[in-house]
Amino acid sequence: MTLIGRSRTRGVETLSLDAPERRNALSAALVGGLAAALTDAGKDPGVRAVVLTHTGNTFSAGADLKDPPDPAALVALLRQIVELPKPVVARVTGHVRAGGLGLLAACDIGVASRTATFAFTEVRIGVAPAVISLPLLPRTDPRALTRYYLTGERFDADEAARIGLVTAAGDDADDTLEPILDGVRRSAPEALAETKRLLTAKVLETFDRDADTLTALSARLFASASAREGMTAFLERRDPEWAVRAGHG
Repeated sequence: MTLIGRSRTRGVETLSLDAPERRNALSAALVGGLAAALTDAGKDPGVRAVVLTHTGNTFSAGADLKDPPDPAALVALLRQIVELPKPVVARVTGHVRAGGLGLLAACDIGVASRTATFAFTEVRIGVAPAVISLPLLPRTDPRALTRYYLTGERFDADEAARIGLVTAAGDDADDTLEPILDGVRRSAPEALAETKRLLTAKVLETFDRDADTLTALSARLFASASAREGMTAFLERRDPEWAVRAGHG
């Protein structure tokens, strides 16, 4: 089964997360497929930039709870996006949750339509946004992250742009994307690669310093009793036993 759609227009390779029946959840297979597609795009001299987008109404629902990727594989994928010697541009027209937000933060530029919504839902299933913090913390407003990490609240595309999670929000993602891709197409490949290297140096320092610690934290939390209860409750469409309900406590 193909989980990553591929197309190319005038030097821009579009990679689409294509498992809409699973809300493009980050399964081990999808993470592996996206890594392979990025490797191909990175080596292809005909590719000037990569657009990362999705089919269906969800960009990504985060980790696939039935087939979660190894935390180390997710770290490697995020780093691959950051290190790819070509600009990677996210195009979002649907919902983004949890680990999907790590993909957005790893991209160099992100564009979202106003139909998109965002939420760091990890705390609501008993885990934390651990490995996705590697690209998120260096690039996103810290006070906003504090709020949304700790509450799991949903926010809209304009707020995502305000806090630096995406670059721009607009009524039509493709209209917003057009001048960005035009600029990339007019730029020298070597200059783009070196400019990206300048821009990502601080992000890669965070990977070098914290990847092992956050990978271990993710593995520990996913194996915890709280996470087992949280994930079971999510799959059973009920509140976890540790949630304080309205009118209680």
